[in-house]
Amino acid sequence: MRPSTFVAGLAAVAAPTFAQNASICDKYTTALLKENTGANQLTLLTLLVNTVVIGNYTKPNMNAVPGILAKGTYNGTEVNLLPYFNGGLASSNRGGSSGVSINFLDDGGAVPLTMNMPSNGTSSNQYKLMTHLYQYFGALLGCSATGFPSYAGFGSQAAVHRFMDLSAAEVGYFIQQVALAATSFGVTADDVAVVGKALNTIFNVRCAPPTTVIPAQGAQLQSICQDETCLLAPMATCAAYPATMKPAKSNSTMAGSTASSNSTMGGSAAPTSSKPASYSGAAAKVGAGAAGLLAAAVLAL
Repeated sequence: MRPSTFVAGLAAVAAPTFAQNASICDKYTTALLKENTGANQLTLLTLLVNTVVIGNYTKPNMNAVPGILAKGTYNGTEVNLLPYFNGGLASSNRGGSSGVSINFLDDGGAVPLTMNMPSNGTSSNQYKLMTHLYQYFGALLGCSATGFPSYAGFGSQAAVHRFMDLSAAEVGYFIQQVALAATSFGVTADDVAVVGKALNTIFNVRCAPPTTVIPAQGAQLQSICQDETCLLAPMATCAAYPATMKPAKSNSTMAGSTASSNSTMGGSAAPTSSKPASYSGAAAKVGAGAAGLLAAAVLAL
């Protein structure tokens, strides 16, 4: 069976007023930051991903975004993704036969994110997670200008999420927050629909065949929705997927932490002087007016 290919569907989307081969990343980097450079693309992804994680922290914005770390409801089902991030569940894959508990909010939590950074320092679990998210979503959206960092994480998202055993409601809630974050910055409904369809088709199905998301990594197993509530993918290849298991609760004290841009998400509240050099500066200069600037620019296109 030939692996399906994801790249063409998302990275090549363009507005009518842009070059036909312009990506979503190209379009909105130009709309907000004028010059479509690698540094500006990283600024855009920092603003977007940080909002996905902690919810609205820039003003004005065009709609509310709770963020993936906030409890919510999706299609009538209550969702709480925080324990996957704060060590409350033994859900991280580190190569063993079962999941382990890892606190990915160990370096400032929400505070550095509200300052348009991934973390206080550069050697933490939080720094690794957030920078990988910038890189991965950048690749999905077609950020390819010189200087934009290549994705440095593991290729198979099915393997990364193996011990989470995520439900359709949990994955759907995550994708919903991506959409809300995008529209809060003025991304058009048509562009959000393209991104949402791609995320649902590749990740929010069970047993999808190997799919190329990061071209340099080739075709990989990508389904992260693997429990009985998940839709079976067309041309499903369930035999290729490793067995999943429900994560055990951890004894970590992080399990009771709250998450919002007004809390520390279990991390230190005071930013340190060790700012990540590659992920500060440009994003911080955009500041609180980013949403309004982008919305105005998009309306003017």
